[in-house]
Amino acid sequence: MDSMEKLRFPIGDYKKPSKITAQDISKWIADIASFPTKLAKEVNHLTEDQLNTRYRPEGWTIKQVIHHCADSHINSIVRFKLTLTENKPVIKPYFEDRWAELKDVEHAPIDASIKLLEGLHQRWSILLKHLTETELKKTFVHPEHGREFSIEENIGVYAWHCNHHLAHITSLKKRKGWD
Repeated sequence: MDSMEKLRFPIGDYKKPSKITAQDISKWIADIASFPTKLAKEVNHLTEDQLNTRYRPEGWTIKQVIHHCADSHINSIVRFKLTLTENKPVIKPYFEDRWAELKDVEHAPIDASIKLLEGLHQRWSILLKHLTETELKKTFVHPEHGREFSIEENIGVYAWHCNHHLAHITSLKKRKGWD
């Protein structure tokens, strides 16, 4: 992996296990549940200049990453709920790069998204902890990928997503000596 790719994917790409176990799901749910606390611990003391630092050339600022996580995770819980209440719904993709350029991302304090993530992840992890085996196997269709994704697979994707973006922040802080 070249250095730019390492900056882009500090924990590597998401790799779906060949068989998803109950232990995988439990660990993933724990990662999702703990993400807002870990994120807040890493960013609450940062200055405005630090928050406006890009984690890699042509990448997002830390502030954009934080607001992106809130936007992305809102979309994800909606997808989970649609999947649980409908038969193989086709989800609506969104342009995350365009959302990261909107005025709320530019002007809202990070605390707005951290508070949102705290409540959202509390509800989300409660939902996930109570899913049945049948519910874990339910699927939605992602039109950009042209295939079905199961809820259990998507739990893994979003645990990775939490850790992926947290690593963007922690690796930047380490490179800059901000720890």
